[in-house]
Amino acid sequence: MTTAPNPIQLQKHLKGIDYPATKSELLDAARQQGADQETIRALESMPDREYDGPNAVSQAITRR
Repeated sequence: MTTAPNPIQLQKHLKGIDYPATKSELLDAARQQGADQETIRALESMPDREYDGPNAVSQAITRR
């Protein structure tokens, strides 16, 4: 099991995303922003649904 990425770094990698956003959209944005593998794995582990904002993403990652 990996640790959750730093919330500030996570949001840096999701800069420019328009919410609500799907898991797929979040992953695409993170990859385009050069997110590290820890961040990508954390996003991949989230439930496949729509997220209404940065707090929802952070909560989904910390609850996995």
